[in-house]
Amino acid sequence: MSIGETLANERQRAGLSVTQVSLQTRIRETVIRGMEADDFALCGGNFYARGHIRSVSRVIGIDPEPLVAEFDATHGGAPQPVSAVSAFEPEQPVREFRERRPPNWSAAMALALALVVVYAVVQVVGQDGERRTAKPVAGTPAASPSASPSDAPTKKSDPVAAAPRTEVDVRATANRTVWLRVRDGEGEALFTGIMRKGDEKRWTADKEIDLVIGVGGGVDLTVNGKDLGAPGEGGGVQRLSFDRDDPRAA
Repeated sequence: MSIGETLANERQRAGLSVTQVSLQTRIRETVIRGMEADDFALCGGNFYARGHIRSVSRVIGIDPEPLVAEFDATHGGAPQPVSAVSAFEPEQPVREFRERRPPNWSAAMALALALVVVYAVVQVVGQDGERRTAKPVAGTPAASPSASPSDAPTKKSDPVAAAPRTEVDVRATANRTVWLRVRDGEGEALFTGIMRKGDEKRWTADKEIDLVIGVGGGVDLTVNGKDLGAPGEGGGVQRLSFDRDDPRAA
């Protein structure tokens, strides 16, 4: 379900008209109708579109951040931070001084360093950190030293545990109204939209399944036949990733 469809459906579910939403948000009705048709041109730019999505979402009673994340994913990504050097340096130097000024290598290196740091932080925190956080949540605890010795031969001799998996199987049951986005390892969308309490869905993929959950703890997950409960209980947006080997032992 697209951003516009989600806004329109949730507005109608809240029993509000476009005029009522316009009066409460002070956003023109034509802009709101365009947003519900996934046309954000009348918003006046991505910065204002994000603000309008948040304003409308709060009025109709849903979490705006998953929709803003979806907007960024389909409109070039979130705005990147700008260094102080690039913010105060003029775009075009005065022509008469252009040939006299030496290249501003310090500013160029500062900007390049800032971009490298931002890229590294995004990669480490946004991917490895979140995936490694998901893996311990998804894993089952290792056997304690006091466990019975008879348990080990049973696990090693289990042919089901030893057999390699050919696909990833994820099942989700909503325990509250929550927004989800599910993609496979190639980035193909498997599901995007709202799940309500009691809704159940199942997805399979060859190698990997990535989930973005609007509110942590909003869904109970079963991965490759293992019940993981509701990861991220009480947290904000959760990003989880599972492959054929999950859940791994801690």
